Amino acid sequence: MVRLAERVGLSGLVKERLRIDSAGNSGGANPGAKAMTLVAAMCAGADSIDDTQRLRLGAMSRLFGGVRAPSTLGTFLRSFTHGHNRQLHAVHRDFLARLARTTPLLPGADKVAFVDIDPTHRRVYGRAKQGAEVGRFKGVRTLHPILATLSTPLARPVIAAVRLRRGKAADARGAGPFTAEALAAAKQAGARGTVVVRADSQFYNADVAAACRRAGARFSLTVRMNPSVAAAISQIPETAWTAIRYPDAFVDPDTGELVSDAEVAEVEYTAFTGRKKAEHVTARLIVRRVRRLNSEVASGQGELFTAWRYHPVFTDSPFEMLQAELQHRRHAVIEQVIADGKSGPLAHLPSGSFQANNAWLTLWAIAFNLLRAAGALAGAFHARATTATLRAHLVNVPARLARSARRLTLHLPDRWPWQQPFTALFDAAHAPPA
Repeated sequence: MVRLAERVGLSGLVKERLRIDSAGNSGGANPGAKAMTLVAAMCAGADSIDDTQRLRLGAMSRLFGGVRAPSTLGTFLRSFTHGHNRQLHAVHRDFLARLARTTPLLPGADKVAFVDIDPTHRRVYGRAKQGAEVGRFKGVRTLHPILATLSTPLARPVIAAVRLRRGKAADARGAGPFTAEALAAAKQAGARGTVVVRADSQFYNADVAAACRRAGARFSLTVRMNPSVAAAISQIPETAWTAIRYPDAFVDPDTGELVSDAEVAEVEYTAFTGRKKAEHVTARLIVRRVRRLNSEVASGQGELFTAWRYHPVFTDSPFEMLQAELQHRRHAVIEQVIADGKSGPLAHLPSGSFQANNAWLTLWAIAFNLLRAAGALAGAFHARATTATLRAHLVNVPARLARSARRLTLHLPDRWPWQQPFTALFDAAHAPPA
C-alpha cells in the first residue's frame, strides 16, 4: 500500500500543497512523512492516533523509514486550521485523480458516473470535543460529517469529497458549494461523460440543482410529499403506471404480464416555485408507488381497501423511466461507504480539536481510495470487497521478514488462499512507471 501511494505521489502532493508554518510549531515540519504515516496506519486498521504505534513495532522499522510517533502525529493534526484543511482537500482531489489515471479504479467513468451525497452522524464523548453537540439524537453528542462518493456501473464507490460539521448543523448546510466541489473532483478523476448526482430529500433544494446544471451534470433527488407534489401525482392516469421487478414480483402465467406490488410512472413537474422565477426548475417527477393494505380491515378484505405509498424522485436524468428509477434506488450504495468508515478509522474521531478531526476525516478518505485502488489491482473479487476484507487479505499478512546482507525477503504463508491477488498487487505497485 505504501509503495502504491509513493508511486502515485501522495507524499509529494502533501509537501507541495500543505503549508503549515513550522516556525515555533513543531507539528508543521515534514508534513509528507506524517501524512503518509497516518494513511498507512489507517490502511492497517488504525482507528485512533495511538494505533499508529503499530507501524513502529516488530520488524516494521526494517521496511519503513520516516515513521513518526503517535505523539508527533497528534501534534501535527492539532496544527491544522480551516485553511490547512482546504489544502488537504486539494491533496485528496489530486490524489484521487492520479489513482484514477494509474489504476483501474473507475472503469467506464468517461461514459456514465454517479455522485452520491449523504450526511451522517458520528457519536463522540466528552464535552471538551469542539463542535460536538446534541442534535438529531436526543441526549447523544455527535459531529456531523458529509461526504460525496463517485462510482460507475462497473466500479465500487470512492470518496470524491468529505467535510466535517458541528453536531447541530442542518443536513443540507452548504449543500450547493459541496455539490459543486464533488462534481469538480469527479471531473478531475475522469468522469467526463454523463454524471448524475443522487441524494435524499434533505438535498432537494434549488442550490443543489443549480450546482449540477452549472457543472453540466444531471440530478436525481428524492422529494418529500407536499401538496404541490401530491397534485402532480394525482394528474397521472392509471394507465400510465408500469409494474417493476420488485421482491415479490412475478409473471402471470395466463397473461404473461408482470404482477408487482410496486409501479412507476412519471409526470413533468416545476420545482422551487417559491423562489424567484430564474430559480424555477422544470424536469421529470418519477414516482414509485407501493401497494399498502389497510391493517385495520378484516383478513381477506384487504384488496377492497388498498392504498398506495408514493416515493417521488425529481430528476433530469437522460435515461428512460424504469432505468432512471432503478439507478436512483442504488443511491443507497453510499451507506456502505459510511458503514465501512465507522467500522474502521471513523470508529473514533480521536482529537478534541475540530480541525484535527476534520484532517483525520480527509486522511481517512485518502486511505479509503488507496485501498479501493489496491483492490482493483488485486483482482475482480477484491475490486468489490470492503476495506475490512482488503485489510484482512492484503495488508495484515501473516508473513515472516528475513534479511540476508542487503536483501529483505518476505516469507508468505503456505497454502495461502490470497497468494495470487497479493502477488498481482505487489507486481503492479512495483512495476516500472509508464
